[in-house]
Amino acid sequence: MIISVGIDVVALPRFERVVERTPHIVERLFTDVERTGRDGSRRRLQSLAARFAAKEAIAKALGAPDGLHWHDCEIHSASSGRPEIVLHETVAQAAEDRGINRWHVSLTHDGGIASAVVVAEAV
Repeated sequence: MIISVGIDVVALPRFERVVERTPHIVERLFTDVERTGRDGSRRRLQSLAARFAAKEAIAKALGAPDGLHWHDCEIHSASSGRPEIVLHETVAQAAEDRGINRWHVSLTHDGGIASAVVVAEAV
């Protein structure tokens, strides 16, 4: 059963300006796994922006409760390239409290926008 849906959009030029002004924000928002592509290289800004949109969409699907930590929600890439959600501590607890035990995520970036849609399910 679908519990909730979340969506978020990030303007790529704005995201890029934020990262240029405060480069340490990348470490604050993303784990080592998220910052690194499957080939071991640093992930492109567009990809990070889509992952940020996914984190925001997950928070919205959870009802934006207080106390969520950025690193407690990771967007991994499966070997197929498909994005997957991995939850820890604060975000995992918020999902459990709402009966959510399965997530679906779609990421995209094009035309100066990165976006993500998430579906939270109870099975």
